[in-house]
Amino acid sequence: MSLFGRMFADSEDLGKKDDDRKPGKINLQLPAWSARKPAPWRRRRILYGVVAFIALYLFFKNIPAPDHPPTTFRPTYGSSPRNAPDHLHKSKPVPERPAQKPPRPDKPSDAEKHYYDGPIRFYNLAISLHAIARLWGQLDNNRNVLFAASNLHSASELIPIACEMGHWDRNDVHFALMGRDDLPMDEIKIINGVEEECKINWHDARPNFSLWSSDFRMEVSVAAALGHIQTFMHPQVVITDTQSREDAFFTKAIRAKASELGKPVVELPPDASEKMMWIARLDSGSLAAWKTTYLDILIHAPPHSSGSLLRLLRSIEAADYFGHRRPHLTIELPAEVDPPTMQYLEGLVWPPVDSSVTHHASQVTLRHRVPRRASTVEEASIRLVESFYPARPAHSHVLVLSPQVELSPIYFHFLMYHLLECKYSSTASGGMAVNSLMGLSLELPNMHVNESNMFSPPKAHRESTELGKPTEEQPTPFLWQSPNSNAALYFGDKWVEFHSFLTSRVSLDPRKVPERPNLVSKSYPAWLEHILELMRARGYTLLYPNFPSSDESIATLHYELFQPPEEFSKPKSKTATGDSPVPPLDPKETFETDPSAHRPKHAESTPLTTTLTSLLPSRGSPALELINLPLLSHEGNEVAPHIFESFARSFASDFRRQVGLCAATHKAVVRPLKADDLFCDRREDRAGLTLGELNRDSEQPFAWKPREKVPVVKDDSEVRQSEFEAHLRRQAGGEPGDDKEEEGGTETKGDVAGAKTERGVRHGNIATSEKDGVEDARTRWKTSLKNAEKTTDRQDGDGAKGDERAAEDRASSKTTEGKADDGTTTTESKAEEKPATVDAKTQETDERSHGRDRGW
Repeated sequence: MSLFGRMFADSEDLGKKDDDRKPGKINLQLPAWSARKPAPWRRRRILYGVVAFIALYLFFKNIPAPDHPPTTFRPTYGSSPRNAPDHLHKSKPVPERPAQKPPRPDKPSDAEKHYYDGPIRFYNLAISLHAIARLWGQLDNNRNVLFAASNLHSASELIPIACEMGHWDRNDVHFALMGRDDLPMDEIKIINGVEEECKINWHDARPNFSLWSSDFRMEVSVAAALGHIQTFMHPQVVITDTQSREDAFFTKAIRAKASELGKPVVELPPDASEKMMWIARLDSGSLAAWKTTYLDILIHAPPHSSGSLLRLLRSIEAADYFGHRRPHLTIELPAEVDPPTMQYLEGLVWPPVDSSVTHHASQVTLRHRVPRRASTVEEASIRLVESFYPARPAHSHVLVLSPQVELSPIYFHFLMYHLLECKYSSTASGGMAVNSLMGLSLELPNMHVNESNMFSPPKAHRESTELGKPTEEQPTPFLWQSPNSNAALYFGDKWVEFHSFLTSRVSLDPRKVPERPNLVSKSYPAWLEHILELMRARGYTLLYPNFPSSDESIATLHYELFQPPEEFSKPKSKTATGDSPVPPLDPKETFETDPSAHRPKHAESTPLTTTLTSLLPSRGSPALELINLPLLSHEGNEVAPHIFESFARSFASDFRRQVGLCAATHKAVVRPLKADDLFCDRREDRAGLTLGELNRDSEQPFAWKPREKVPVVKDDSEVRQSEFEAHLRRQAGGEPGDDKEEEGGTETKGDVAGAKTERGVRHGNIATSEKDGVEDARTRWKTSLKNAEKTTDRQDGDGAKGDERAAEDRASSKTTEGKADDGTTTTESKAEEKPATVDAKTQETDERSHGRDRGW
């Protein structure tokens, strides 16, 4: 068959077998091409491959979820946490957790609802933790703040505060759910009204089979979840709801694990979303110091002030402390305590007894002064300042209160917010304005500390929100270089420095320090004058509040029971009869009265009862930027910061030279917590002092001073001496004319011996007399003179001996000066011996005349 016939064969030929064909007729000529049929085994191979591919596809599509999250992913950290993508705040699809119920164990507790104690697995936690890799979670110090809750009720209380914190954008806010509820996170956000503007990173830290887990398993689960969060996030603080709303296993585990990790736990009160929304304005640095901050209250109670003191103590007890540690209370009682005060203090329990705590530790210290004379200015200052000394100056602070003060119920909110914001904020730490801040004042005074004139607080110039209106002047907090003793919080490190300053200040010799004018009125305690000197030398200031309403304040002062400080109080003067003098009667008197004299110097206000959040600005920066606040000098004038610093340097230089007794070439070295650079050591700075100042340095500051002697004319003493000798001879039976000899009218040897004997009685050298009668008279005179000396010694002490020692010291001092100048003892040093002899004779003559007047 031809090639064409093979290609287009009919059906009959195709159906024939090869054996029907004739053998031997094989065409050996190969065709140009030939179409071969595929082998049957090749078709089967293709079919098997398709079936295998479909089987593999179905297998991998229906593969079960793994028991643990993938571990091959390695997080990469970007250059800035602020560049984190927006999808970090959105939830991602997560694997479905097993919904089947775990098998019950064959034990008596099968009827219980929470029985499962199997292995703990977190199906959704790894995905959210890996998503926050760009938020500096690998660093110990960052902006991460963690809110944690164990049930939906607590979550509904914490979510508004967390969203408010995310709104101010000072922290990277995270929210973790660690309880038994199995409601998906998306539904929880919908129920609580969470929108896209709420910048929160959500973490589902609930374990598998959480609905059926036992309390022990949930406690281990909470601790394990917080450990994983610490690895990826390093939160600066953990914020939870009140203990009464949280589950017991959650509270126990979160406290123990946070303490192990060194993280503070802030447990908010039940009404935190209404009264403590100000916590959302604090940054992570301020919140990290929540548990390490300690406050002490120091009250100095003057005599007869029971009404004012009880009012102050009741306001302290009635204040809101939102579950925080109560401050320690120290009360300085006067020498005489009123019975109402002692009765109230006997029933004072501070802090109040907590039923959940098995033991109670009192936080009240009473200091009763021993009755003594009236206190001096230095003693009063030292007594108050030494009443408090911080163990940890960076975290312990003192609140000084006057009994005339009544505190607002939110005073502790005000203190904690401004203390954490100004002292521990991450944005404010290390700034010059923060380092120069000495404390916080709770009251806004309306007079200067010298009470010379009224004080008008500054106002801030802010742009109006409406177009076409000029800038508005609104009340604003300000920095003032003026101390406060009514209600002010002083930082612990500044109080330690004040201790150092006062120690050196009161030990100065008042004879060497020139008198300085007082800048503080005597209606304030004396220690205020010293702390003002330190503030001016260091450039320190206090932060004063300034609220829109002047009728309300944090601390209200009541002056109806005002009493001046003890060191400045004067005793009441009385007439000889003990009654006040009766004014003269005038029928025409008009009895005029000046109303301005009865106007109170300090206006009283009402304690604030609103929330602290309503007093804070609702827009702008949430941080209290001290560098932008008005800065006032001690005179009340607003100055620029660089001028304020120049004033401080100038005052410190003058203070070192005038008060600290430093030489002009002295180089001051400022040390932390010390103020000794303002005072110089006399041994180091003697080179810059004169010789007279060196002699005064050798004396003790409070050494005894000899009395000044009354000058007596020498001629008069000789006349008195001769008259007294004649008087003794007359008493001995001698003739009046025997006192003179016939030769030349000069004095006899007996007279000269008598004079020597009289001088010997004073100096202990007894001379014999030539006449027996004169000797008897002299014996009687010596006995009377010794009795008079004993009486004089009892009245004047050791004045005579001190006079002799002082005369000898002056003589030796001037002799030393003569040697230093010439190398030998000059005639000037010898001449100095005469005043001592004259003084001895003068005193001797005074004693003789005193005895003669009394008949001796």
